[in-house]
Amino acid sequence: MRKILILAVTAAALMVSACNTVEGVGKDVSAAGHAVSDTAKDAK
Repeated sequence: MRKILILAVTAAALMVSACNTVEGVGKDVSAAGHAVSDTAKDAK
């Protein structure tokens, strides 16, 4: 039972950190998209 509990806590910690990582990547991609859009507007 103790091994299952440790495994569950470890899995939960990994899931939480993965969500933060995916969110950070999404923000980075969004910022890059805004930079490209702004550059395109300036080039007009």
